[in-house]
Amino acid sequence: MRRRLGAALGLAFLVASSAAAETVPEPEGYRLSDFRAAVPATLRGARVIDTQQAFALWRDKAAVFIDVLPRPPRPAGLPPGAVWRDKPRFDIPGSVWLPETGYGELPEASLRYFESGLARVTVKDKSRPLVFYCLADCWMSWNAAKRALALGYSDVSWFSQGTDGWAAAGHPLEPRDAEPRDDR
Repeated sequence: MRRRLGAALGLAFLVASSAAAETVPEPEGYRLSDFRAAVPATLRGARVIDTQQAFALWRDKAAVFIDVLPRPPRPAGLPPGAVWRDKPRFDIPGSVWLPETGYGELPEASLRYFESGLARVTVKDKSRPLVFYCLADCWMSWNAAKRALALGYSDVSWFSQGTDGWAAAGHPLEPRDAEPRDDR
């Protein structure tokens, strides 16, 4: 009973957020702040896909799924040497997690991490289908998909409902470690 209620509430949230998305204009550049807010229904140059379409691509192994949700920050004031463990990230099975790559402005090291991560998972084939996501109403996946287009990737999809929509539809999630970074 609780599970059905939770799924129903999640679905209601997604329907409401999808309706709100129709009124959000697509900006010219990247979103630079307030990343958890209503998102546009479009991304010029990319396909915007819903949960059913994302599931079909995943089931058929027809695209590389890229999660861009940031890692939780280390708590402020934690004493030096204190043990800190990231909260586990649960995402779409088989995904590649490139955290901190969905911000509007990326430090040079993060941009290189994003570029090299995409080059690795696509085997440098810029026509390989990519699906970018994070959470529902999260601009980070929109920014990352837009950035992939700017880098010359030609088959880019944006899954705006992210893991929230995926889980609400009853699809599996699995724990994921972030792709390693050379600069850390």
